[in-house]
Amino acid sequence: MNTSGPAGQGLRLIPFRGLRYVPERVGSLAAVTSPPYDVVVRPDGLHHLESADPYNIVRLILPQADTAAARHQQAAQTLKHWLAEGVLAPDSEPALYVYEQRNAEILQRGVVGALALSAPADGIVLPHEDVMAHVVEDRADLMRTTAAHLEPLLLTYRSDGDGPGATAVIERTTDRPPLLATTTEDGYHHRLWAVTDPADRAEIETDLARHQALIADGHHRWATYLRLQQEHTAPGPWDFGLVLLVDTARYPLRVRAIHRLLHRLPVADALAALDGLFRIRDLDVPLPLALDTLAEAAAEGNAFLLAGDGGFHLVDRPDPALLARAIRADRPAAWQTLDATVLHSVLLDGIWRIPDAPEHIAYIHDTPAAVEQAERHGATAVLMHPVREEVVRDLARQGVTMPRKSTSFGPKPATGLVLRSLDLD
Repeated sequence: MNTSGPAGQGLRLIPFRGLRYVPERVGSLAAVTSPPYDVVVRPDGLHHLESADPYNIVRLILPQADTAAARHQQAAQTLKHWLAEGVLAPDSEPALYVYEQRNAEILQRGVVGALALSAPADGIVLPHEDVMAHVVEDRADLMRTTAAHLEPLLLTYRSDGDGPGATAVIERTTDRPPLLATTTEDGYHHRLWAVTDPADRAEIETDLARHQALIADGHHRWATYLRLQQEHTAPGPWDFGLVLLVDTARYPLRVRAIHRLLHRLPVADALAALDGLFRIRDLDVPLPLALDTLAEAAAEGNAFLLAGDGGFHLVDRPDPALLARAIRADRPAAWQTLDATVLHSVLLDGIWRIPDAPEHIAYIHDTPAAVEQAERHGATAVLMHPVREEVVRDLARQGVTMPRKSTSFGPKPATGLVLRSLDLD
């Protein structure tokens, strides 16, 4: 996106004093990082991260205690202790940070900074998904209690191409030795640089002021930033949020689906309720081939893959009359035909009558994990096909949000490489 907001307003990114792990105080930088909080969904994944290093960042983003208030107080105390012990330390001066992720298939670079907050109506930062109130409340209490932004959102913008600007500064910066470099167990190589030169920072800030951004990952955290800003009426650090901005004209992101795990619905019951309303085909193939079949069906219309009973069941070709009755007609056609729209409006609300609440539905990024959990608990995994990025952008430009957890952009930034303390700003 290269259209600025109203009255020429655009993205305002400012430097901050990043909190970073002191390498000498931890086993390794890789051992203290984590995926974003909402990707760490399985208890075994949480325990694995906790056991990787006593200072793993998961102890801040997903603290464990009996109540929400106790969890958040524990995170605040842990952060305080780590700062006192010198495990985490602030950089000596404010900076913007260039961040790089690389593996054998993809290279992603962007700039991390504190972004001025703006409402969706301002057209500067555009959400594309709805959010869940209980998640925003939980993240808000965690941020409020710790007075910190523990992990950056992932935002995208589209530059005009070659020439001066943020991407040019990023490319120059990566020729220098980094502040840190590590390789996480998923095979990604991570590097981070500080941009402190006033001319470089000005070039980035001037360029970004001409652009608007799409929230690729972190809708709940952005909604949390806005809520906490409203609580702090005086101008200050709560008017800014920690973000990673990636120019997708230079570094395109991948878009993956987020799957649904329906805790209390066995596969047999799910399929029986769909009989006569959708075409149902049983697939006696392994997961990769089942996903290929899903992709072929999704190219022609709405399609889902149900799993949890040891097999895979392709559900597609919904009854047009059913869609007409269940889906809102006051939204663009691109929204009406989204798989997530059909899933929530037709299947979850109309046929299965499952509330969109955590005790009924879990949202899982990892496909094998969704299948494994469904099979283990006698539940139903609804496997989704990803939405094309241009569809997401077009709807966001129109101010139309997609059903929550419709997309998963990536690669996502590793959590734990740079944090923002609101007390320091």
